[in-house]
Amino acid sequence: MFLRFNRRFKDGKEHRYWNIVENKRCAGGKVVQRQVLYLGEINDGQRDAWCQLIEAFDEGSQRHRQLALFPADREVPVCADGYGVQVRLDAMELHRPRQWGACWLACQLYEQLELDRFWSTHLPDSRQGTQWRHILQTLVCYRLIDPGSEWRLHRLWFEQSAMADLLGGDYALVQRNALYRCLDKLLEHKTALFDHLRQRWQDLFGASFEVLLYDLSSTYFESAPPDDEDDKRRYGYSRDKRSDCVQVVIALIVTPEGFPLAYEVLPGNTADCTTLRGALRKIEAQYGKAQRIWVMDRGIPTEEVLAEMRQADPPVSYLVGTPKGRLSKLEKALLGLPWQAVRQGVEVKLLPQEQELYVLAQSRARIHKERAMRRRKLKWLWARLKQIAAMDLTREELLMKLGAARAKARAAWRLIDIEVVPDAATFSFALNRDKLRQTRRREGRYLLRTNLCDREPAHLWQFYIQLVEIEAAFKNLKDDLQLRPIHHQLEHRIEAHIFVAFLAYCLHVTLRAQLKPLAPGLTPRAVLDKLAAIQMLDVHFPTTDGRTLILSRYTELNAEQKLLVNQLKLKLPSQPPPRITAPGKLSRPSL
Repeated sequence: MFLRFNRRFKDGKEHRYWNIVENKRCAGGKVVQRQVLYLGEINDGQRDAWCQLIEAFDEGSQRHRQLALFPADREVPVCADGYGVQVRLDAMELHRPRQWGACWLACQLYEQLELDRFWSTHLPDSRQGTQWRHILQTLVCYRLIDPGSEWRLHRLWFEQSAMADLLGGDYALVQRNALYRCLDKLLEHKTALFDHLRQRWQDLFGASFEVLLYDLSSTYFESAPPDDEDDKRRYGYSRDKRSDCVQVVIALIVTPEGFPLAYEVLPGNTADCTTLRGALRKIEAQYGKAQRIWVMDRGIPTEEVLAEMRQADPPVSYLVGTPKGRLSKLEKALLGLPWQAVRQGVEVKLLPQEQELYVLAQSRARIHKERAMRRRKLKWLWARLKQIAAMDLTREELLMKLGAARAKARAAWRLIDIEVVPDAATFSFALNRDKLRQTRRREGRYLLRTNLCDREPAHLWQFYIQLVEIEAAFKNLKDDLQLRPIHHQLEHRIEAHIFVAFLAYCLHVTLRAQLKPLAPGLTPRAVLDKLAAIQMLDVHFPTTDGRTLILSRYTELNAEQKLLVNQLKLKLPSQPPPRITAPGKLSRPSL
């Protein structure tokens, strides 16, 4: 924007009427001027006050100075003598469009968790000036916004983002060796980070750590098995249905709100039932003995560990699911007990036994869901068996097709009695009605056990269904934050890669906790995608004296983006200060 006047002669005298105007570039290269504000006749002092001043970094003198901009087709007025610069508006160029909005939001979340302060003390700059804390922040924000390999970050993503502008750095932040060397420095600070995050969850959201959810997942590697027998990449039970690949197991502890408290990377052949004792000791050693309730699914605790938890001083409380075989043993004892409503559509039966309480829960919604799934699978399997029976097959072909049908509908297969004629390519099948009745009785029901004998049934049921939070955490790590594929081959860098993904998940949880009271259906990914449309670019204005004025600017937010920023109570930063190149010096080339 600049000052422009219109002349009028009235009563033999020249009058000047001043306006503030701005140039608008239109199609075909045409530039039109828009009147922003009419000032009328003003004196010299008033005109000086309306002369727009900007502070720019002069690369020639290496200092900041004030400039007033004027178009090249008019003279610099006397009032701007000494700081007026004539700009060639017709030669304006736009350089280096890059994604700014999501990067800025990720940095805001990073600062809210005070991770910048934490890592400034734990990752000091090297003697050569390598800023390890900024390299780590770049890795974490990259994993949150657009996850990929370190090679992709180095070659592509960093130049398309505004991380350098936000961190005040340059391309040195993503040198390939620097990225890998940064990973080598992280694992030793894991315990200190857990303490820091626990305090931040409490300060920001008043998080409580009375109830802890514990579960395990696995992540696989599409690579050859390692030669080192002590390497954690091992074959084991794969939750990703990739038993052909080596894997590691990740044990995670979160609060019911989803705030992660700790995690551990275990060998891929680790059995679930062998991990709980170590997790209990780790939490007790780091956070001390306290009254905590551990909520777990079946298959994790053993009878020995549960007995140790009951006999501890003070006793460690637990609420766990039980295998279906235990429901068969207790079915007669539970049969005569009355149902108690804990909420609409959910009922429980309570069976005290010694120092424990068994809770049989029944959910109407879950009954309808499981019953519909069973009917769909059973209907498909019945139709498939009829098709196979009508085919002209050899015995080997018949067995292969039956095996394929069984693999696709294992639960429904148990409800049908199938008998293959020996030494022939025929079979018969019939519905086992006794098994069907037993399955119908158990649909929508699950058995829990706990040593919290004095708790209300509604509280116990509410604790258990919160296990979906830890399942969501693993889903976010694997899908949204793309924990896989892991391209590293060294074990400590594999663990560092998981460490960076954990930090990105912490930012994800922080944003989700802020969005939850605003709108339950608004996801962190939707907000990041919406703000990712905010771009930053460099506006180049050549001047008449051979220099170039460069203004780095993020684009104006649209109505939706402004609404999100306001609802999150965030304040947009000021636009970066301009800079002007030295005479005859080329500006930084566009990347």
